[in-house]
Amino acid sequence: MNNSTVANLIEAHKVAPGIYWVEIPEAKLYILCGCPADAVKHLKKRGLIAPIEKDGVKFETGPNVILLSDLLTQNGNLSNLSEFPVLQMLYLQGLLIPNHPNNTGTKPLLIGNEKQLKAQMEYIFRGNYGLISKEEIMAADSLISEELAEEIMFLKLKFAFGKINTPDKLLDSICLGEQAEHIRNGVYIKRKDLNVFEFSYKEQSITIDLNLKPNESYEPPYYLGYHQIRRDYFAILHTGEGDAWDVHRPCMASIIIFQGKIYLIDAGPDLLTSLNALGISINEVAGIFNTHAHDDHFAGLTCFVRSDHRIKYYASPAIRSSVAKKLCALMLQKEEAFEKFFDVQDLKLNQWNDIDGLEVMPCLSPHPVETNIFFFRAFGEDRYYTYAHFADICALKVLKKMVMNEQGEGKYAYLYQKAKEMYLTTTDIKKVDIGGGMIHGEIEDFVEDKSRKILFAHTSRQQLTPKEQEIGTFAHFGSTDVLVKANYDFVRERAYKYLRFYFPTFKEHEIDLMLNSPILTISMGDILYKKGNKYEYVYLVLSGSVEIILDSGITNTLTAGSLLGFHIDRNDLYAKHTCKTTCYTSVLSIPVEQYLMLIEKHHLVNDFDLLEQSINLLSNTSLLSENISLPTYFKLAKEMVLQKFYKGEYFTINDSSEFYIIKSGKVDLLTSYGSRLATLEAGNFFGVENLFSERKNEEFEVFFMENSEVYQIPMAVILNIPIACWKLVEIAYQRSESLYY
Repeated sequence: MNNSTVANLIEAHKVAPGIYWVEIPEAKLYILCGCPADAVKHLKKRGLIAPIEKDGVKFETGPNVILLSDLLTQNGNLSNLSEFPVLQMLYLQGLLIPNHPNNTGTKPLLIGNEKQLKAQMEYIFRGNYGLISKEEIMAADSLISEELAEEIMFLKLKFAFGKINTPDKLLDSICLGEQAEHIRNGVYIKRKDLNVFEFSYKEQSITIDLNLKPNESYEPPYYLGYHQIRRDYFAILHTGEGDAWDVHRPCMASIIIFQGKIYLIDAGPDLLTSLNALGISINEVAGIFNTHAHDDHFAGLTCFVRSDHRIKYYASPAIRSSVAKKLCALMLQKEEAFEKFFDVQDLKLNQWNDIDGLEVMPCLSPHPVETNIFFFRAFGEDRYYTYAHFADICALKVLKKMVMNEQGEGKYAYLYQKAKEMYLTTTDIKKVDIGGGMIHGEIEDFVEDKSRKILFAHTSRQQLTPKEQEIGTFAHFGSTDVLVKANYDFVRERAYKYLRFYFPTFKEHEIDLMLNSPILTISMGDILYKKGNKYEYVYLVLSGSVEIILDSGITNTLTAGSLLGFHIDRNDLYAKHTCKTTCYTSVLSIPVEQYLMLIEKHHLVNDFDLLEQSINLLSNTSLLSENISLPTYFKLAKEMVLQKFYKGEYFTINDSSEFYIIKSGKVDLLTSYGSRLATLEAGNFFGVENLFSERKNEEFEVFFMENSEVYQIPMAVILNIPIACWKLVEIAYQRSESLYY
């Protein structure tokens, strides 16, 4: 970034990794450059969004232009989530509100390349409205009657002031090409390179680089610490009480712990930060219950894509369809791709759905987009114990005005009483949205609620009045409400299943011998193995995650189910790499001598040595170095076929049926026109170049610059691993875009 010599004309500030602020006060331009998750919260923390008052009206300052990243993702995370920055401009700054002193008729402006602009416009559109017609609603859920679809559309249009507008009615846009483009008031922007932009005004200019470094990530705006949690029979773990503007807390969310399994309710921004703080790896999550498609409940869905298996997705069909349309628009994918990343489990509305003993009932909530509120229950010693999660509800006084006239009449007047009865359903624990305004709930609606415990959420407020405290309270991040205690060791049961996977030929008493080892909880940052030190234990990871620091510079993250030190033998008793925990991590600690006795008895030493070689190559590949459990590595290793090529050889790739990892040597990856796309060495890969490209069946040539060894794996196997598939989207997109910048 090159600062201008006249700082008061044009200035730039780095807000956080991948986020910059450019201001040209004389031209009345304030530009948010890069908008990953929680960009608005970062601006608030830096004072770049602040409260202001004009003509007796209180509102906020903030950006009036957003510059999008050229790239869909960086280092696995989405680079552009403009929904809430746009909402902040439209509503909290007042640019859309009639007769507002800040509404000058100038619309917010998005700047970006053609693909990203198109993706953001469709994503914002679906984020505003969800499904947009009675026909779409009925197509999504065959059990929804025409009458119910009309009821949903009635409310949707009430929230939308009677009309569904396309994003171009609310936003201006500038599509960046090769030439400099005029923004407004004499300010110009030009792309200098991929994700590198120059702003100029009068004689001043400044350059912004939105590229993240190889090991850099977008940062959360808050620190959550590290927490140790219990795996109870039926408990509610509180993981978010804030809203999209709260700079101190994650957005409203909860975790259901049932029979030791982890089920998430919603996926807000920075979800992986929350899970890591709780000692939960993404691969441990049994499923997610999704309420609706607004970013503060949706933006973390791509974290589920960063798993080594498809995680179950639970919602009623209309919500699932709304979410899929928005997510796939954002990811530049067709809607069908949603089922490549998630194991979709549709729920029936207004009835109990049995999920292996945990029962859930979704109900429709009055909201601008299709929204489920959830009731959960499980049987304890003597009765059902219940939890209700009311994320994004409408205040009853607002709903009343929508459906009734002054005489209390109207075609849909019954919706008021229906919502009131639903809100006041008695449960053991209930978490409710009290965000207020037109589209959120209010505390007053729960004065008569007889539930045993009411928790308030979906607000930036940190304090309650004494009167409000008589009704409910706030939960703290990481706190737990136990509804049914566990008298069974679910963690050791999980250990048994993992050991059975690794050692299918072992007799039951041999598995029991290992299971008799102690289960330890290791604090965040503790070293399990130090490079050069002798192994003392083989560790089976039962929860949490660990990092292995490889000589290549790649940090390999292993999650629950991984058997650390599986390759140990009499000739391999000293650690080659340092291994440490990234959060509170639970491990089964098996003594080395006991482990060696068992694998030698079953003649597994040579087999495990060969597997180690293959797994070392896989784990040194950036595509497969994160959130891959050892069982998945085992499965991949069995699919690998080694091929050898001599210097000067080449072959043509014209489809995406095979994936190639370079074991040794060097190759040039060329387009059919002879342009060099990349030079690749050991640990890198190819075969993905037109996987997600609109230019299907474009040919690429692989030219071997040295004698090389290459492993070939069927692409279908790679695509069955969500995190690999997600990273391939990023890599294929980057390689494709690099042809043009």
